[in-house]
Amino acid sequence: MLSLMVQKPPNASCWTPLKQDRIVGLLLEWEKRDANSRLFGGDVEAVAFILGLNKILVDLLLLDSSTVGPLRSWILSKPGGIAVYWGQGDGEGTLTETCNSGLYKYVNIAFLFKFGNGQTPQLNLAGHCDPASGGCKSLSNDIRNCQNRGITVLLSIGGGAGSYTLTSQNDARAVAQYLWDNFLGGHSNNRPLGDAVLDGIDFDIEQGGSQYYTDLAGRLYQLGLGGGKKLYLSAAPQCPFPDRWTNAALKTGLFDFVWIQFYNNPECEFSPSNPNAFKSSWSKWTSSIPAKKFFVGLPASPSAAGNGFVGANYMNSQVLPFVKQSPKYGGVMLWDRGYDKRTGYSSQFIINV
Repeated sequence: MLSLMVQKPPNASCWTPLKQDRIVGLLLEWEKRDANSRLFGGDVEAVAFILGLNKILVDLLLLDSSTVGPLRSWILSKPGGIAVYWGQGDGEGTLTETCNSGLYKYVNIAFLFKFGNGQTPQLNLAGHCDPASGGCKSLSNDIRNCQNRGITVLLSIGGGAGSYTLTSQNDARAVAQYLWDNFLGGHSNNRPLGDAVLDGIDFDIEQGGSQYYTDLAGRLYQLGLGGGKKLYLSAAPQCPFPDRWTNAALKTGLFDFVWIQFYNNPECEFSPSNPNAFKSSWSKWTSSIPAKKFFVGLPASPSAAGNGFVGANYMNSQVLPFVKQSPKYGGVMLWDRGYDKRTGYSSQFIINV
């Protein structure tokens, strides 16, 4: 049985691989317990222990990758994981740094903000690189690094600001072919992210109408069947059910991951004073949409969204214990890497994901 005696952890640089194996053992032992009920049932020592363990875990993950294999493997082997959006954040660092942090199982590269209606699709990665001049092709090395670490890397299309819409079935099929040829298993002489093959496409549709995304998803699925590699489809709907833009597409059963945006929507966000609104929304989504895994989408800082931020104490004590009861639980999605890097938000609940 795991002792809950609280001790000040040594500096992370002192931890040898052998001692890290011991930490993994402690984490696994913790998982065997009914940790959440004990942790927040008035057990002050347990609270201090788990918060300290979180800090040790993150400090270790920041060390050289050759010394943190056991911890990284443990995180990737857990049924739940953290997804993060990368590409738009100020000060978020490189894609390689993001994946090397050891915090994430899924990374959405954001965004392909222009597509459909006969437009030439256009990628925007804020200040990271200039796709128009071919400056983002070097990201292929970063993408492969992430994938070699077991991280699923997707291209997110849409976003809160952009110029995108689908006007017909043929339009949807043309966009699907473009995505396949330029980011997935197809071939093109001008792939914006170089020759790396992404793992799938994320639908972050927040404007431009709701029609023909069923056709886009269906065509991507068909192309993926002949590609020799699993093609993942994900979506980031708003928490009010049904979603205004992607409801029909989500009902096809083709989506692997659904990261529900439980922010900027007070009627279904988590609130300590009214947790039932969130719980009801989560239950409605997981029981109504035939996707494989569902994630709680949250801002990684109070300033990352208008509202909807959930403090780590509530994540550990209420949100995660509830959502993990679902057989379709997949983890947590965060907007975005830049905010998470500045606040260390994910590190405060990662071992409970």
